[in-house]
Amino acid sequence: MFEKLFMLVKDNAGRAVLNNPIIAEKYRDAVMIEASSSIIDGLKKQMETGKLNDVVQFFKHSGQYSAALITNIANRFADKLNDFYGVTPEEARDVSNMLIPEVMNNILARSKNVQDTDFAPGYMLSSINGNDVSPLVNRMMVA
Repeated sequence: MFEKLFMLVKDNAGRAVLNNPIIAEKYRDAVMIEASSSIIDGLKKQMETGKLNDVVQFFKHSGQYSAALITNIANRFADKLNDFYGVTPEEARDVSNMLIPEVMNNILARSKNVQDTDFAPGYMLSSINGNDVSPLVNRMMVA
């Protein structure tokens, strides 16, 4: 699942990372890994703080649930860009806002495709959490 997420980030990183002179060429792969890690960390933190329902709502609906989650992940990624890759805070926010919402929307779209099990909510969240939360997530998705 983690490799698939990295590939999804890479597929969406053209303008934000790969073709962006703000991101030094030597850091581009690392920046894409940071984006993937920020997504994983953001989802994991939500689950660890008892907000599994909010994560499930992201997969069920868009709007307020996705906006808050995506903003949280984008801010986390922007902080990493600023702290570790010499990108100014403003540039980091711009890069993050170009990449993270696009990737999250792709995750959401792929999660709705029953043929694409890599991004099925239960499987994805179980992979991130380390425990099998599929039965719980699947029940929450139906409720």
